Amino acid sequence: MKKHNFSAGPCILPQEVLLKASQAVMDFNESGLSLIEISHRSPDFVAVMENARALALELLGLENKGYKALFLQGGASMEFLMVAYNLLENKAGYLNTGTWSDKAIKEAKLFGDVVEVGSSKDENFNYIPKGYAVPEGLDYLHLTSNNTIFGTQIKKFPKTDAPLVCDMSSDIFSRELDFSMFDIIYAGAQKNMGPAGATLVVIKEDVLGKVSRKIPSMMDYQVHISKDSMFNTPSVFAVYTSMLTLEWLKNLGGVAAIEETNEKKAQLLYSEIDLNPMFNGYANKEDRSNMNATFTIADERLKDTFDKLLKEAGINGLNGHRSVGGYRASMYNALPLESVGILVDVMSDIERKA
Repeated sequence: MKKHNFSAGPCILPQEVLLKASQAVMDFNESGLSLIEISHRSPDFVAVMENARALALELLGLENKGYKALFLQGGASMEFLMVAYNLLENKAGYLNTGTWSDKAIKEAKLFGDVVEVGSSKDENFNYIPKGYAVPEGLDYLHLTSNNTIFGTQIKKFPKTDAPLVCDMSSDIFSRELDFSMFDIIYAGAQKNMGPAGATLVVIKEDVLGKVSRKIPSMMDYQVHISKDSMFNTPSVFAVYTSMLTLEWLKNLGGVAAIEETNEKKAQLLYSEIDLNPMFNGYANKEDRSNMNATFTIADERLKDTFDKLLKEAGINGLNGHRSVGGYRASMYNALPLESVGILVDVMSDIERKA
């Protein structure tokens, strides 16, 4: 039985994507060779890379607007370093909304001054700071749009004259935004786009080339842009599967269409959390993530019973992060509405058994 996969990452992928990807591993484009055997310089794979990069810009509405899309490696953790390497000359601002923001701040401090423009650490990151002031003269302002661990999501982005950088690892392609407000967007594929191993980086080219330091080639965005994301051997399977996922999303109707479904999933689950006295939501209501719903069970004595019901229903990956405890339902793009309905049924069932 295929399980209902609420894992926070690596994420659930569409069944049709998994089927096509598995076929390509055996025989890619009827070549008699596996996708993971062929040269990344071969015309077949170059076409994959070009299509994946073009689809990313198309779905974000950034074609012909001075942006380049790259598929790199190292995950968002590498981007914490690369962003600062390429942009931080004097001082950068960071909004601290969770573990990943904390890690990004740590890396940036190696290159210059870092100003925390706001933080929700005082409440264990269960809300998004608001009303904070953005200092003038920043090299860039860094945000994390969605926080998988704590279940919060930025709903309104600040207006600033500083270049805006955003880690969108866990909600990329999940909702419509004016993506042209951002100068750099990066996202590890494994949260909402593909398997682990690739990182999508979307860069407005005119933000680069302004630091005085020498940048090692592997860390230099301009080098990767000049080589069409092929400076080193890319993660071919992760890029190919991400391309398939982006094609799947485009065929569904793009970001606008998936946002409608994501809203329905989130409303269904949060309604149950709020109405069922057996559960308590963790994140502030106004800052709740549509991707990652965090909640706890009100009576810990019922935890074993609830966990047993989850297992019987084929629900996987619901355990919360150790920083929060409880449960975390990750409702990424490929998770069917039906799976959320099954989870809600189990939550209703535990109330009846209490």
